[in-house]
Amino acid sequence: MKRAARSRLSLLLGVAALLALALWQWRHDKHDAPGSLLALDPATITRVTLRLGDAPATHYTKRANHWWRDDGKRADDRYLDTLTAAAAAPVLQWRATTDFDAAKIGLAPPHAVLSLDGRRLAFGAMSATGPQCYVQVGQHVALVSLRYMPQAPQQERIELSGTH
Repeated sequence: MKRAARSRLSLLLGVAALLALALWQWRHDKHDAPGSLLALDPATITRVTLRLGDAPATHYTKRANHWWRDDGKRADDRYLDTLTAAAAAPVLQWRATTDFDAAKIGLAPPHAVLSLDGRRLAFGAMSATGPQCYVQVGQHVALVSLRYMPQAPQQERIELSGTH
């Protein structure tokens, strides 16, 4: 075998080994991934209840591809879509609720409670390790990105004067 052919063969074997290692690592990471908060597709959710702090809960229902408040008024579809996106929020870590003092992580009482098709998510305090928050799901606590923490809906601005 000529030297050039041996070099090409060695290079091909090296590339094949690297591809095999990359595939193994990808499968390993996928298997060990903590998953999402709920096994729900956000697009299929039709009922949302949100309670922020000690304020009364607000109830929403999806009908004909639009969100409606229980008082019959149209709700902001984009706002509700951000709330339902929490169902698919990627979890950074799962722990048992017994591993924490609920008051210390903001879950007694929770900062926000979001129910998606009857499944309760209680949002607690921001974690000390970064822009993440604690979320109680049943008997487990997840750490998720702070972007999934429910916020109050943006109020429409009403112009009081005729000038801008």
